[in-house]
Amino acid sequence: MTPDTSRPDISRPDTSRNDPPRTRPAPAGRRARPASARRRPRPTPGNSHGERVVVNRQRAVTVRPRPLGDFLARACDLVLPRAAGVAVCLVSDSEIARLNRTYRGKAGPTDVLSFPADGRGGDIAISPAAARRNARSLGRAVSAELRVLILHGVLHLAGYDHETDQGQMDRRERHLRRRLGIA
Repeated sequence: MTPDTSRPDISRPDTSRNDPPRTRPAPAGRRARPASARRRPRPTPGNSHGERVVVNRQRAVTVRPRPLGDFLARACDLVLPRAAGVAVCLVSDSEIARLNRTYRGKAGPTDVLSFPADGRGGDIAISPAAARRNARSLGRAVSAELRVLILHGVLHLAGYDHETDQGQMDRRERHLRRRLGIA
């Protein structure tokens, strides 16, 4: 069988041109770094870890996704199989209320929802606005409350369910909070 030459093979870089790699100009006061230094390495199939990512899709509460992503990776390492991929999406109150109604049949916003994917990680939706309300009533920082909700969601992805177990999830969550420094 002969290869199809009518379209380019996008799996390999185009080496037919010898142009130098393009870099963006550095902002004032900062040195330019090569593109390879700016990108985080992505897991590849067969790599030891699944991808763990935090995405901010809301504007009501200012959050820093990178520290939350670092915490997510630590929590996943303690709870889930190494190859489990987890995505945390920070969403608005109206979006989490829609998800809560659609998937749980409950009206109104909640703080965290988990969507397991065949025992190998899954997705977590968190409302930072609800986290801020929780944090105020509990007397803790919003960033600490977001970490508590990430851990709670990861435990749900691992199969724990505080609505049906006899306190197993709560005990595990308290232990992990102490271990991760968010007690």
